[in-house]
Amino acid sequence: MNYFETPRLIADIGTTFAHFALETAKGNFEHISTLRCADYSDFQSAVTYYVNQVSPAQIVHAAVAVANPVVGDIVTMTNYHWQFSIEQTRVALGLETLVVINDYTALAMAIPRLSGADLQKIGAGEPPGSTGSKNVCGIIGTGSGLGMSGLIPAGDGWISLGSEGGHCSFSPHDEREITVLRYAWKSFKHVSFERLLSGPGIELMYRALADHAHVQGMDLAAPEISRRALDGSDKICAETLEVFCGLLGTAAANLAVTLGATGGVYIGGSIVPRLGEYFEKSKFRERFEEKGRFSNYLTHVPTYVIKAGQTTFIGISEILDGQLRSIQAKPGAAILGQIRRSRTALSPAELRVADYVLEHARTALNEPIGSIAKAAKVSQPTVIRFCRSLGCEGLSDFKLRLASGLTGTIPLTHTQVTSDDSMVELGAKVLGNTASAILQVRNQINRDMIDRAIELLIAANRVDFFSVGHYGVVAHDAQFKFLRLGISSGAYTDPKLQPLAAGVLKPGDVAVIVSSSGKIPELLEVAEKARERGAAIIAITASQSPLARIADVALIVDHVEDISTSLPMISRILYLLVIDIIAVGVAMRTKAAHSGFADSHADESLDELGQAETTKTEKRVPDASQGISIASPLATLTSHSR
Repeated sequence: MNYFETPRLIADIGTTFAHFALETAKGNFEHISTLRCADYSDFQSAVTYYVNQVSPAQIVHAAVAVANPVVGDIVTMTNYHWQFSIEQTRVALGLETLVVINDYTALAMAIPRLSGADLQKIGAGEPPGSTGSKNVCGIIGTGSGLGMSGLIPAGDGWISLGSEGGHCSFSPHDEREITVLRYAWKSFKHVSFERLLSGPGIELMYRALADHAHVQGMDLAAPEISRRALDGSDKICAETLEVFCGLLGTAAANLAVTLGATGGVYIGGSIVPRLGEYFEKSKFRERFEEKGRFSNYLTHVPTYVIKAGQTTFIGISEILDGQLRSIQAKPGAAILGQIRRSRTALSPAELRVADYVLEHARTALNEPIGSIAKAAKVSQPTVIRFCRSLGCEGLSDFKLRLASGLTGTIPLTHTQVTSDDSMVELGAKVLGNTASAILQVRNQINRDMIDRAIELLIAANRVDFFSVGHYGVVAHDAQFKFLRLGISSGAYTDPKLQPLAAGVLKPGDVAVIVSSSGKIPELLEVAEKARERGAAIIAITASQSPLARIADVALIVDHVEDISTSLPMISRILYLLVIDIIAVGVAMRTKAAHSGFADSHADESLDELGQAETTKTEKRVPDASQGISIASPLATLTSHSR
């Protein structure tokens, strides 16, 4: 068995229980423990208690599945009061990697690793194709809530879908279920499948059916209702479990036709696997196939109950392993591990730098060389020697490798803003969507293209910026910044004026054209005129667009705006950030050249001297007569690499 360098923390957090394990080798889970969530004030307290109990070697990587959608950095559990920041928790626990995912997304990723012995087949149905062929699968499960997910074949692997399908509106099948719905409406304005297909849902249905039968219902918990149903000691309990299995058949069928899950629907959770043969004989499969015109389609879709223990752990492990493989595939991604392994070969002074970086990796990523040297109590040349001892060209190269090795913890997601959102929810969604888009652009940005753009701008006799509509603010902002840098600039947003301005460009001039689609005829005409006049063209636009193909340098920003709004909110911010990046780059290289430092340290001028400037919000660059200030969020783009 190939053991990991350090054990990995695996956790599955539900409404009632938090399950923990240490994965010491692939699929080898040790120190499995279950804690009651109610015994701990928050998620971090539960994790800390578990880690202190097992007293393992240092934990570097962790992955957590929660019974909740994971959108952005803040996780707020739907059916429990725990709330936490992924990044703050990662830092507080001293982890390099903390991946947080939906629990049924994790369960889905375990499906390919299950064998026949791990599954109980319910009814007929066979997946299409030859044995071993890959088809879309659906995953559904009941416990404290109702979870759903999908598993999609993708090349040699799989992609699991984050889903909150359990919150779809409940659709009754017969008069008895209509009775249950009417009873639920007394307490809930919206009745989802989760309201009924869950532990609390079993209790609600029991009360509804007792009320309908004019029987005095007892205060029974879901496990007791199931027990009485299985031993036949209570008629209302038996009816409740019968309705439960039928409803689950309808919900599973809905999932199958929605996903096209011809590979089968897999049933997990804490309730169904305990029903054993009862579930196999229940009305589940009959209701699964009752889909009117689509009944024949569903007769061919197999359904399985997942019997294997630790299934969610297996899925969490798969996702964490995939994340780590992705990170390690990047050049220099294992920089922190390299630092740990090289400690014995470092000089005492370099060792102080190493210890500082290991303890404050995120801080070191953002700090200039002077601050790092001061914090580590060494000289600045020692910091450079430390970087080169790791095979890096200088501090900038080291920071790039460090950034590539810090695992992302903020999912790149977009959350729909709706009319039902409160102002707090609206603000959180807008900010979260913008932050996710910025992180995505950071991952996509091409450093070579940025370098080429900066070189063209520094050498330019004049720089003119062209944009239309809502993006006019980008051109005016760029003109302001470049004028303050002492570069002759213009901003043209009037389609009638733009071709005239492009017609007087000369060789040595640069036209910067901003277009979200790269297809606007007026801006394409500007690009053609600029090319005819011998000017260079820098395009800030979408990939594979006509404008990108015309440009000498294309700075790609791929972002699809929400078409339900009339304003290009996020993409406008992204284009402003790209302008900031190239403006700061021009400012830094101009400063280095003026100081004379570039001649003797050409490969490190921006690296070692510029770090102090490029990682601050307020950039200051000296002009011939006075300091020039450029506000830039470049630090956001370069620092949020975990």
